[in-house]
Amino acid sequence: MAFKTTAGLAFLALAGSVKAQSVDGSKYNSPSNGPPASYFAAATTLPVAALQSAAAKASSVPSKATYPVNTDDDSPKSTIHSDWVKFNQGAALSWVADMDVDCDGIDYKCKGNGDGLPETNWGALSAYEVPWIVIPDQFLTANEDLLPGNNVAAVICNGKMYYGILGDSNGDDPEVTGEASWLMARTCFPDDDLNGAEGHAEADVTCKPYTRSALNKNYITNFSTLRSMGDKLVGALASNLGLTSSASGSTATCSWQGHCEGAICSTEDDCSDDLVCDSGKCSSPDEDDGDDEDDEDEEENDEDDEDDDDEDDEDDE
Repeated sequence: MAFKTTAGLAFLALAGSVKAQSVDGSKYNSPSNGPPASYFAAATTLPVAALQSAAAKASSVPSKATYPVNTDDDSPKSTIHSDWVKFNQGAALSWVADMDVDCDGIDYKCKGNGDGLPETNWGALSAYEVPWIVIPDQFLTANEDLLPGNNVAAVICNGKMYYGILGDSNGDDPEVTGEASWLMARTCFPDDDLNGAEGHAEADVTCKPYTRSALNKNYITNFSTLRSMGDKLVGALASNLGLTSSASGSTATCSWQGHCEGAICSTEDDCSDDLVCDSGKCSSPDEDDGDDEDDEDEEENDEDDEDDDDEDDEDDE
């Protein structure tokens, strides 16, 4: 099974140093002893906050692109965006969702996973060893030219960025966004004991993929290849968007990461600082309010001027 290099769901990275990490994947096929986060973490020089902000503002919508993030009747909706798929280098899709655990593949009997399948979409990956993300079946069918499978992917979660692959699809009813392998989910949120029955509920995770070769039927066998490809692809995307590492500090302007402008919301309580929930996304307050106040002030001043003129006329008489 090979990583592929076409437009995908990725997002992150400026070129960074690569340490050789060829591994025997079976030695990491354990719920508590998977590959360390450093094996698939993005370069620390990347403009993570700027990329996350850019993804939150994406607006182009391809076919079959909007899905709930959970199976509740009032679930927030997540839309897959295609603003960046036409770039010659660093082409990517993007979306923001929550993060549930997908244990399909050889670890389908993981804790809390009552409906797991022994295969993943393009093989039978190890959820304990492979960091992967999941995409809805309908989107995959409608956009096969963008996503041939096993695309290199980037995930921004909990203020950090990691690389993985597009490893599986979701065929539930309803189909949802916001799933990742056991390894990816528990690396993103290490203190939450995520498992097949317990996910990260907040829709504050940003995903995207790309592509090439560093895995076999079940395991990633070369994390160096995964990281170097991720950094290269994300670096190209950042360059296309005019973002640099220096932008990461200036774009993180809200105090509650993951709840900044563009994040998915149900109420204003889901949004940071003074942001409001408008049409399911955290947005800046209506700027017209200030204009209305200015108009009122101007009207009051005009009335005062008229009163002064009347008084002057009376004095003249």
